[in-house]
Parts: sequence; C-alpha cells; structure tokens
Amino acid sequence: MNYDAIIIGAGLGGLTAGAKLAKEGRKVLVVEQHSKPGGCATTFRRSGYTLEVGLHEMDGPSPRDMKTRIFNELEVFENVKFVKVPEFYRFVNDRVDITIPHDPAEAARRLKEVYPAESDGIDAYFEQILNPKRKPAGGNDAHEKSLGEFLDSIIRNDDLKLVLLGNLGYFTDDPYSISLTYYSVAQGSYYRNGASFIMGGSQNLSDHLANFIRRHGGTLLLNHLVTGITTDDNKLTGITYRKSRSSSQEILTAHGSEIIANAALPGMAQLLPGEFAERLKDGIAGQKPGASLLTIYFGFKNPLRKIGNNSYSTFVFDNSVRSQADILKNNKGDFSRRSFAFIDYGQIDSGLAPDGKSVGAVCCIDYLNHWEYLSDYEYKSGKKEIADIFIGRLEKLLPGISGEIEYYETGTSATVRRYTLNPGGAVYGFAQIPSKPVIGVSSVAENLHVASAWDKTGGGFSGAIFSGYLCASGILRRR
Repeated sequence: MNYDAIIIGAGLGGLTAGAKLAKEGRKVLVVEQHSKPGGCATTFRRSGYTLEVGLHEMDGPSPRDMKTRIFNELEVFENVKFVKVPEFYRFVNDRVDITIPHDPAEAARRLKEVYPAESDGIDAYFEQILNPKRKPAGGNDAHEKSLGEFLDSIIRNDDLKLVLLGNLGYFTDDPYSISLTYYSVAQGSYYRNGASFIMGGSQNLSDHLANFIRRHGGTLLLNHLVTGITTDDNKLTGITYRKSRSSSQEILTAHGSEIIANAALPGMAQLLPGEFAERLKDGIAGQKPGASLLTIYFGFKNPLRKIGNNSYSTFVFDNSVRSQADILKNNKGDFSRRSFAFIDYGQIDSGLAPDGKSVGAVCCIDYLNHWEYLSDYEYKSGKKEIADIFIGRLEKLLPGISGEIEYYETGTSATVRRYTLNPGGAVYGFAQIPSKPVIGVSSVAENLHVASAWDKTGGGFSGAIFSGYLCASGILRRR
C-alpha cells in the first residue's frame, strides 16, 4: 500500500499529526505496537475504576492557548469534555503548608504574605515565567541559565525556592539541569491559562483523535510493530512491520512519501539502515533521555473529602530536602524519603470512579536502573514494598486514608518502557538541559519528521500536541 504519510507510533503527537494530515485529505497510516492509541495519554480499568496513566492536569486550554486553535480544528471540544482544576498545587513539608492558585497575581500575593522579605524575588520569578526571554535562534548561546541558577540569583529563602519548585516533577528531576527558558514557557502556561482534566481520562482524547483519523480516511493499525524503515538513494520510502501480539512473524511492507517518528528517536536509529542510522545518531548527539515516573494507582471506597482532604494535587517534599541542591539526591534516594505528588481526582467531576467512590494516585520520579535486572519475583515484591511505604506515608498526610483503599496497583519506569518502548522509560522525551543542542533530524532525510515529546517542543501533553500539529503543518506547507 502507498500512503502520503506513515506515522510510527500513536501517541498524542502522532495522533495530532495524523488527524491534521487526514483532515487535509492526505492518505495516512499510523502504526502502533500497543493494543490502544495514546501512548502515555491513556487509562486502564480495574475493579470498576478507571485509572488515569498520564494526565494530572493539562495547562489550559484557554482562548490564548495554541491548543484551543488545534482542538477547534480537530473537533476536540465537540467530543471531549474538559474539567477545570481548582488550584495549581498544595506544597507540604515539615516547615511549610501552602496552596498555590493558578492565578499568578493571587499566587504572588499569597507568597509575599508568607515571605515578605522576598517580594522582589517573587516579582522577578513571575516576570520571568509570564514573559520568558527566549533563546536566540539556533539555541546554542554560550551559557543559558538553568532554573536552579535563576532561583538562586533572585531568592535567598530556600523554602520559598522549594515551594516554587513544587511541581518540578512535571518537567524534570533536577532544577539545575533544566533550561530556564523551557521551564518558563511550560510553567508560565499553567499560570496564564489555568489547567484542566479530561473527563473520563486522557484515553478519551486519544480515542477521539484516532477516530478522527479513521473518519477522514486514515488507517490506524494497533498491535503492529515497525521493524524497519526502507530507503532508496537518499530518501526514506516506507516501513516494514509485523503483528506485535501474534506468533506470526510475517513481515509486511507499506510505502510512504513522508515518514513521521512518533516513537523515541534513539529507537528510531535502530530502525534505519547503515548511513541513515549514523546520521540520526549524529543528529541527536548531546541529547539524553529524561527521567521516568513511578505511579501507584488507587481506587477509594469514598471521596477523600470524608477524611478531610480538600486538595486536588499535593506535593510532599521530604524533610531532608532543605535546598534545591537536595532535590536530585532525594529523587535518587530511598523511597521511604523520596518526595512525591498525591492526586485526588475525587476533588473534581473526573468521571473515573463509580458513584460514591473516588480515584487517586501517588507519583514520584523513578529510574529504570532500580528495576531492570530484577527477577519477576523480586520485581513484584519490590512494587508491593514500595506501595506499602507510600500508603504509610499517605496515612501520615491524611489519617484514615489506608482504610479507604479498595484497590491499588503500581507502575514503574519498567512499565513505562514496556508500553511505550521509550529508553529508560522516559516520559518527557529528551531532558531539557540548558543550552540544549538543536535536534538534527532533518539531516537524516528530507522526508523524515518528528511528532512527539522527543521533538524540540519537549514533553508533556501540550509539547506532544504542538509537535504533532507543527509537524503536519510543515509537511502541508512543503507540499
């Protein structure tokens, strides 16, 4: 079969690119190794609960948000309902307990009440994230500040820095290794545009985009694994693939004018032959995959307001984290002290739980090296041990919560790798380090494109959606 575009992977970036191209009349093939579309934008069902894998909150969509234009064009608002999240986050350690709203003026006011001596630094922080100074074209300035360096330059109080970094795990594991520019654009969007949750879970958005592609004549193949990319002269000509959940090893072939990588770029290098693979490796040299996440999914017998919880998202920093410099060390330390987020979806009309019940999740930074060499028994035992640790820690935060747990399940970085094939189980693509080199995919072949968190737009739902839409728009302009 011949296609105008073949998309390797059905994550949000691939689905967005496919939907835009299909809408414009292009013949699209999307090939996905998993049994359902969405990548990390997915849910699963257990004991009557719908458990959300990837989405805690999405920045926007608001009238000023680029996603609004994209969602209008792809009929998302007509088919997917967004529920506003009540506050940005609650931050807790043994010294501080403060709730940060999405409204930046109100957030600054609350912070100044607690830290009056840091008023100038608080103003400087919000000025930066609401009006980020973008890097020069090419992005290779001599030294771009890290987020950690910036905070050290404007604020003296270490606890205030930690409060501002409450949701750092949305982006990275270390404030000193993330680009200030990237963080400012991403974090600023939460303050400018507020945040939402997709009612019923993020799988609803993924399913809509997949169905949009089909309704506009595109083809979506689930449970099929791409095994290679075919080439002729200096051009990519198509893919080879096979069923991923079958004993059959029959290799199939599809031809396409444009090849779009929604898969992890390090993995794409393994699909390309010879010189093309070397070009891609050169093009992504200097990049490294970001961190992964561990998540414990909970089904609760009742809404947690019953035991006094009134916060949607609570970020708990361990008492040993006294400064920014302690964050990375803590993220790589013992789970009994590792900082974590607790999301209580019962605070909103999430559509995830049966009537009278609720759903929640604990989430923390995770690394594959903790899991990859364990036996099956060790792996399962390790997951249970860590779940027990966090249930005990939740009980200290919210007394009575352990008695409300009806179901729980743990997913690790190894789980993420198994379902996404991302190296290290990375959830945000490449780490957004300061002065990050430009990704040189165009040097591989003129008809190879990227539509994913591994693109220059970075990770998260918005980054993947922007990447997919910009990828498709670029192809359409070129053609």
